This record gives sequence, structure tokens and C-alpha cells, in this order.
Amino acid sequence: MHVLSLNSLSGSLPDLLASGASGASSLVINLAYLIAASLFIFGLKQMSHPRTARRGNFLSAVGMLVAIVVTLRDREIVGYGTIIAGLLVGSAAGLVLAVRVKMTSMPQMVGLLNGFGGLASATVALAEFLKVYYDPNRDPRIDTLVTICLSALIGGVTFSGSITAFGKLEGWKIQGQSLSRPITFPRQHALNALLLLLTVGLSWLIVRNYEASLWAVALLYLLSLALGVLVVVPIGGADMPVVISLLNSYSGLAAMTTGFVLDNYCLIVTGSLVGASGIILTKIMCTAMNRSLLNVVAGGFGTGEMAAGAVPGAGGDVVVRRMDAEEAVMVLESASSVIIVPGYGMAVAQAQHAVAELAAALNKRGVNCRFAIHPVAGRMPGHMNVLLAEANVPYELLADLSINSEFEQCDVALVIGANDVVNPAARSNPSSPIFGMPIFNVDKARTVMVCKRSMNPGFAGIENELFTCPNCVMLFGDAKSVVGDLVKQLAGGH
Repeated sequence: MHVLSLNSLSGSLPDLLASGASGASSLVINLAYLIAASLFIFGLKQMSHPRTARRGNFLSAVGMLVAIVVTLRDREIVGYGTIIAGLLVGSAAGLVLAVRVKMTSMPQMVGLLNGFGGLASATVALAEFLKVYYDPNRDPRIDTLVTICLSALIGGVTFSGSITAFGKLEGWKIQGQSLSRPITFPRQHALNALLLLLTVGLSWLIVRNYEASLWAVALLYLLSLALGVLVVVPIGGADMPVVISLLNSYSGLAAMTTGFVLDNYCLIVTGSLVGASGIILTKIMCTAMNRSLLNVVAGGFGTGEMAAGAVPGAGGDVVVRRMDAEEAVMVLESASSVIIVPGYGMAVAQAQHAVAELAAALNKRGVNCRFAIHPVAGRMPGHMNVLLAEANVPYELLADLSINSEFEQCDVALVIGANDVVNPAARSNPSSPIFGMPIFNVDKARTVMVCKRSMNPGFAGIENELFTCPNCVMLFGDAKSVVGDLVKQLAGGH
């Protein structure tokens, strides 16, 4: 007969209680992570439509708050004083950037934030490696070492690639050469492939013998940073929206791999959602520009040869028709349908509010006025949508490429600061670098009005054949001033 002694019972009972408490705590934590992940998914779903986007953003923010609180409660990595100090410094920096950044610089801001996300993931991966490297009592799992390497690689590429994209959007120059233009050299893709293979080899060495691979980790980080720069420099300014979207996806993938490193389920789910949605958006934008996703990933996207006879610059001796505000208003008043096509020029001039007033004035007069938004208009995905939403333009007035069939029945197509997305060369000139890219067929409207500062070409660096069409007239000047004059003329009783 076996007898359970009091000493045995008194020794095992605390252990049992502790084990039960630990299991209950783990259950609560995982349940909270599940709630946070569900909020992310529902929030992302609602952000797919403008009307529910704010609610979706709020749900996602609540999910992130739940995840942060639970993680801070569960993970005792550093003291709360250090955590609070980090939150205050980061929040202050973010607040200053958010307040000071101009709407025209929002693409640069998004690119920079993508880079910081990649840097954070790469830093966490390095910290986790150093923990196991300097602690002889730790025996890391193989999957942990693999994900550390992946997080370092993807995070490094995201950081340096995003900084390079930021420089392109800001117009940085290197030895007098603008970074905005594609920078290429012989065997560039071969070099990129070689660097990628070297990172794979270094990762294999780290997984096989991490105790003697500190040098390999340092080299892995250096190569990943170099790879990020080399992948982005051959990409021209016209293709930055796709690059920003792709780097956003990379930042999500970096966060996902970091989640595996930390065994944090919420981070895995969040990173997966960001990575997957970014890839989907990138594919949509590639389709809109008639490019392949592989071409973007490999670099050198949009660097085809310039069309024969196309001269970047001030437009040469091209003859165009001009029109002043009074004449333009007379045409607009007699129209029954007007389609406005905004572009980056509207963002530069901060003319979105004036454009919204013009559309409202035309609709009030019985003119059917709508907006045509190209997927790659501006310098980041949804750039025009954000600006028009800021100006309180009703969502029902916005349309995408599906509006193309209506241009033949349109009385006036008003192009404000857009260039490459309305260039007929995309349909008619096989030697053009934008040939095959879906564009708005504004040239098929009865009258085309183009508001531009000058005859300078767009990001693609080619002349726009639209300007010489017989039904096209130019409204030269700052978009905000020109559109403001149109609104005043309409209000003056024309």
C-alpha cells in the first residue's frame, strides 16, 4: 500500500497551484491575442471601402492596444520605466513628424515608416541572437535560428530599400546625379542574385553553428542592407508607388518572422496580414501599369528605353493650344458631363480643396461631374483618394479605370497635374517605356483641358502626346490658382 505523506503533499501542492495559474494565464494571454487578431482582420476588411475605413482603422487600433497591453503584462524583458521612456520618445518623434510633414511629402513619410518597421524587426532579431550567443545555458531551436536570419535579411532590405526610396522621392543627388532617375550598371541583376545567394549561405552557417558565427551575422546584416539599396536604385520615380507598396509588404513579412523569433502569435498574425495585403496591393498596381511582379522584386522596374524622339525637358518646339479661365468656364458651363483626372501636380499645389469646390459648383449647376483616379496616380497607393477625402469629396464621385468607357460620351475631361496616366503613347507607341500601361482615355472626350505649370514631362521622362491632340487645350499655371479662378468665374454668374 502506498501512503501519501504530508511532506509530499505540502511540497507538491504549491507546484500544482503554480502550474495551474501559469496555464490559466497562458490561456488568457492567447485568448487576448485571438481577440486582437480578430479585430485586425475585421478592421482590414472594413478598410477595403471608404465609407467604413475609419471604423476599420479604429477596430485595428483597439486590437493593437489589446496586443500591446497583454504583451507588456506577459513579457518582462526590461523594466516598465525603460518601456515608458521608449514610448514617450517614440511618440514625441512621431507627433513632430506627423504635424510637420506636408501632404505632398506623405509618400516619403510612408516610405520612412516602412523602413523603421524593417529596422525594428532586424534589431529585435539581432538582440535575440546575441542572447543565445552569450548565454551558454540556452539551446535555441533550429526554427528560431532560421527565423532570426530571415528577420535580419528582410528587415535589412526593407530598411535600406525604404531609405533609398525616400531619397528618390526627396530628389537627393549623388555626385550631381539625381537619385530619382534609374541608376543602373552592367550585370546588376547578377550581382543582386549573388548577394542573395551569399545571404542564404551565411544563414546556413549560422543555423549549423551559431556559437562560432557572430562574424556571419554581422556580414548578413551588411549584405542585406546593400541588397536593399541595389534593388531600389534602378527604379525610376514614376514607379515609386509600386515600390512603396512592396516595401510595406516587406515590413509586414519582417514583423511576421520576428513573431516566430519571439514566439508571439499576435505579431505573426499581424505581420502576415500586412505582408499579404501589401503583396495583393502591389499585384493590383503592377496590373494597372502592365508590369510583372517578378520585375518589381528583381529591381530595374520601369527602366525601359525612352521612346524614339522623346526628349525630356521643356517640351522643345511642341505647339499647343492655350485657354484662359474665362474661356474654360464657358466650356464647362455648356457641358453636361465633366470627368476630373487628378495627379501629383494637384498634390504639389495643394489644390484638392479648390478642386472639390469646382466639382461641387459644377454639380450644383446640373453638370454630372466625377473623378477618375488611376491606381498609380501620385507617389503612393491611394495618394489622390487621401487628398480628395481630406477635401470632403463624396466617395460616390470617385471612380477607377472602369470609367474609361464613359470618356467617349464625356463633354470635358479636366486633367489636373496628371501626366503619364493620360498619355496616349501607352496605347500607340510600342517604343515608349509606358507602352501597354492602362491609361485614362481622356483624348476621346470632346474637349480635354490640361492644367499644368509647364510643358515639362512627367515621372517617366517622356513627352505627352495628349498635349498636341486637336481637342486638347492647356491651362498653364499653379493648379490651386487656376482652379480657384475657375471657381470664381463660375460664382461670378458665367
